Amino acid sequence: MQWLDYKTIKMILTIDTATDQASVCLSQDGNVLGALINENQKDHAAWIQVAINTLLKEQGISMQQVKAVAVTEGPGSYTGLRVGMATAKGLCFALQIPLITVNTLKVMACAAITQWLPLPNQTMQVALCPMIDARRMEVFTAVYNDQLQELIAPKALILDPLSFKEELNNQLLICFGNGAMKWKNISRVPNVIFIDEKIDMGKGLAKMAADQYLTRNFADLAYAEPVYLKEFYSYIKN
Repeated sequence: MQWLDYKTIKMILTIDTATDQASVCLSQDGNVLGALINENQKDHAAWIQVAINTLLKEQGISMQQVKAVAVTEGPGSYTGLRVGMATAKGLCFALQIPLITVNTLKVMACAAITQWLPLPNQTMQVALCPMIDARRMEVFTAVYNDQLQELIAPKALILDPLSFKEELNNQLLICFGNGAMKWKNISRVPNVIFIDEKIDMGKGLAKMAADQYLTRNFADLAYAEPVYLKEFYSYIKN
């Protein structure tokens, strides 16, 4: 995978609260300088501000040295996405710095490329399929090649034994994320590898944020909002 020349990249704070594992990272030149992780999804909202302050102190960095904030925009947990987006927008507004938003599934694919590829002794073309649990047999998913080009656009998908069979019958499909094991239990599609290992979201987000910073691909602070991919339903008992 080709990355841009990072010589002019400034300090970027990255925030990911989209899934069960949250992270805040400080990065420069596309590389993570320091990170904090929270495994308790129900605690992301209370954890995020404390974690940012702690990380800055640990790294000896002031908030004024941060030149952009990057956040996973979704899909993912409804509450987690709102927490991350609100935090990132608030910091950008207060500091008058750019906001960078990145699709969660693409960040997962980026992290997977740096973490697992190339596979040893692999001759088939590889496709990456991140999956985020969306309850029952539904996942948020997409498919990317090993150059991070989109093969199947992000969507909410109800899994069945033959999902992806027609689109990807000539490729090796690598499935991962907290929704992937649901499909492993029922899949009848050949040429699929399931990896039950957490990926380094901070590293993936740092690299993608650096690319977008260099190309000035910033979000509109007034209109940026989470990407849910499906409607949120709330049931209230009378």
